[in-house]
Amino acid sequence: MTDTVHLSLEEVHALARDALRRLGCSEPQAGAIADTVTAAERDECQSHGLFRIPFYARVIATGRPDPRAEPEISELAPAVARVDGRMGFAPLALQRGAAPLAERARSQGIAALSVNNVFHIAALWPEVERLAEQGLVAFAFTGAINYVAPAGGTRPLFGTNPMAFAWPRENGPPVVFDQASSVSARGEIQIRRRDGVSLPAGWAVGPDGAPTTDPDIALKGAQLPFGGHKGSAIAMMVELLAGALIGDLFSYEAGERDADGTGAPQGGELMIAIDPARCTAGGEATASLGHAEQLFSRILEQEGTRLPSQRRVDARRRTLTAGVEVPRSLVERIGALG
Repeated sequence: MTDTVHLSLEEVHALARDALRRLGCSEPQAGAIADTVTAAERDECQSHGLFRIPFYARVIATGRPDPRAEPEISELAPAVARVDGRMGFAPLALQRGAAPLAERARSQGIAALSVNNVFHIAALWPEVERLAEQGLVAFAFTGAINYVAPAGGTRPLFGTNPMAFAWPRENGPPVVFDQASSVSARGEIQIRRRDGVSLPAGWAVGPDGAPTTDPDIALKGAQLPFGGHKGSAIAMMVELLAGALIGDLFSYEAGERDADGTGAPQGGELMIAIDPARCTAGGEATASLGHAEQLFSRILEQEGTRLPSQRRVDARRRTLTAGVEVPRSLVERIGALG
């Protein structure tokens, strides 16, 4: 059984923020990363929580990112804004870009935000949830490092290439999903390796192309797309949206730049926000949101179903007061950083 330490969410945030500051991050960079890490721990998404802080340490040590970068915002078109992360980390760039994106979505009905020149180690759901809490429908797409073989192949080419979606609700938290186009997120395999747990069949192949359930062999080989050619097509779509479309790197290009093997991809992110009030003839969001509630009710009528993000919502109700359990070895490792 893993030896754990009980932490409040405030202690999680302080542990992450203080470590990042010791590693050379500016206060805004450290705070934004700590916000994202704490949100993941709050929602019991450990693979994107404190587990990620050593990844930040490894990439900072290479000298490639600027841990004190100040993102720069510009307008590319009336409905398109851009944030140049200036080689800093994604969370601060995304926080700075949220308001310009929301303003343009309300003005134009639909708007896009390109985020360039950032190092992306975090989950996508915090930024789409942030927009949905303001009444906007939101999407996000980003590449990664080439870990995933295309359908029928055995050599890594695509990233895990997650995409996230959020739908606002008038009387409850937004419906949100954030999922990789691979069968599993990279962090899920890394956590299973740490904990000595085998992988389910179908997650990965080894360097020889043979299926494997050994996390060590999987991390040396290639992950697989979910649903075969369907997940592979979505992975390709994400490469195009978060790479070619916004003038940033493909996952295999990010992999080539990660010569030190940090696992922290340099690349971009595309976000899209839609104002539901601007998508109906009546100009009211109420009709769209009310109609959506009928669909949600039909889903929940069936035993065994739940809405996307419900598990996270339930988790945060617990952890906001009860705190979280974190492996002692991880807490000690983070405490020693810097």
